[in-house]
Amino acid sequence: MNVIIVTACPSGMATTFLAARRLEQAARRHGWNPVIDMHSELEAGITLSESQLDAAELVIVAASPVASAGLERFVGMQVHVASIEEALPDPEAFLAMAESRARRLESADLGSIDLTKSGLSSAVPENVGTTTQTAAKSVPSIVAVTACPTGVAHTFMAAEALSEAGRALGYPTRVETQGSVGAQDALTEQEIADADVVILACDIEVDPTRFAGKRVWRTSTSTALKKPRDTIEEAFEGAQVQPAGGEKQGSGQQQGEKRGPYKHLLTGVSFMLPMVVAGGLMIALSFIFGIKAFEEEGTLAAALMQIGGGAAFKLMIPVLAGYIAYSIADRPGITPGMIGGLLASTLDAGFLGGIIAGFLAGYTALGLSRYVKLPQSIESLKPILIIPLVASLITGLVMIYVVGTPVAGLMSALTNYLESMGSANAVLLGILLGAMMCFDLGGPVNKAAYAFGVGLLASETYAPMAAIMAAGMVPALGMGLASFIARNKFAVPEREAGKASFVLGLCFISEGAIPFAAKDPLRVIPSCMAGGAVTGALSMLVGAKLVAPHGGLFVLLIPNAINVPLLYLGAIVAGTLITGIGYAMLKKGAQQVETAAVS
Repeated sequence: MNVIIVTACPSGMATTFLAARRLEQAARRHGWNPVIDMHSELEAGITLSESQLDAAELVIVAASPVASAGLERFVGMQVHVASIEEALPDPEAFLAMAESRARRLESADLGSIDLTKSGLSSAVPENVGTTTQTAAKSVPSIVAVTACPTGVAHTFMAAEALSEAGRALGYPTRVETQGSVGAQDALTEQEIADADVVILACDIEVDPTRFAGKRVWRTSTSTALKKPRDTIEEAFEGAQVQPAGGEKQGSGQQQGEKRGPYKHLLTGVSFMLPMVVAGGLMIALSFIFGIKAFEEEGTLAAALMQIGGGAAFKLMIPVLAGYIAYSIADRPGITPGMIGGLLASTLDAGFLGGIIAGFLAGYTALGLSRYVKLPQSIESLKPILIIPLVASLITGLVMIYVVGTPVAGLMSALTNYLESMGSANAVLLGILLGAMMCFDLGGPVNKAAYAFGVGLLASETYAPMAAIMAAGMVPALGMGLASFIARNKFAVPEREAGKASFVLGLCFISEGAIPFAAKDPLRVIPSCMAGGAVTGALSMLVGAKLVAPHGGLFVLLIPNAINVPLLYLGAIVAGTLITGIGYAMLKKGAQQVETAAVS
């Protein structure tokens, strides 16, 4: 079938071009022969010839405003008119609807069209398809949720990038951040209902049930931060309807969604992290009264140690395991996961045992939920009785009789090795952990190193955590230093970004260096890794031990939180100088660093 497809939008740029290309591809998949009349600044609009008009069996107009489509050319032809926004989400369905609803356009219909406004007047008769309702519809709106494991930097930077990109593309965009302090700018039910697409840019599991029935696209915070425009366009093209009940749509994962064991692990780490931070800081506060002051019962130091080490740190592994299982199996996984995690803790299997318990409980609960079919009369008992009971029983027995003893031995050997290793091995470990922290600035490698250090805190092994936090501060501090000592090589926005980066570095937020790394990765990343490796090595060499897993340099204000504060500070300064001076020497003149959305 010969088809004429007309696209136009107010900006005359990206939306027009995207709609035209997607409709053309969909039409060819239908076996149609399309002629595209695109009103865009990217390509000049064509003048339809008489032969093309005569041969056309159907005219499809996707335009906002409709006036820009030139409908007078198509009088007497089968025409379907709609807003361009209606064509974007599902072009094949849009074409099928256009074919079924097209009507003969009469000259009298043109008088009912308001050529001065975006859309049609209410007087348009039904034979112009769905023009009255669809053309008057506003441009597509987007709602999004961003969440990263630590809930500090990537969460908010990805939210800003999506918001900026949405505004640049002309789409109203609202972003909810689920950071370390909980949900901020929470989406309302009405905003979700009105949205055309939902973007979940999350590195951890978030509850999808409130988006049931909406078209949902999943991706990572890193992708949304670095390629926000691409993320939005991919969302309109590939989003799938979220089923009721929170199940994942479709038989496989979406292209933009990075799932699997790593994401489940990060979900557990994300929920465990506040427990570790609170517990570590409580322990550090107890040291204000002296390293051994907590041993005297009835004192404030003893109470702080009981809260931090006796309660918070004991809950670390059960929370880790419980929320790994939650990420896998949703709510039915929490009970067996936490039971398995507590068993791992009491069996001295440490965080490795907790990770195993979480995955075992999660996949057991998921298998029971999916594959065990019961009579309808007792099916409702599965989530509250059968799954918790059976999954907890299986997980507990496996932990006690199979996993607990060998993993406890492995953790004991690892702890003893870390505590007794010589200077050379300590330096090598510090180099490895420091380089990992600076490799991808909050990405998977960075998070793997951080999770390793946090997990060892439960075994009272504090040296790796000290090296990890020190090295993690270096990239952002180094970029701030470079923008200061080589001002002539940095444009004004770059110098402003450098100031913000330095402050973020003081707070142990490596992501402050991302704007620089995104623009000049071949120079920034090696400079950061060099500084981070030196810092990690020096921290391990001087025997630094840190009980608090976050807080940056401000943790040094707590007496005894770090055992060798001046040497530790010296390690950070050394790494910062290497990164800052190194990049200042390598940088080739002023290049604009994007300080907002990186597209």
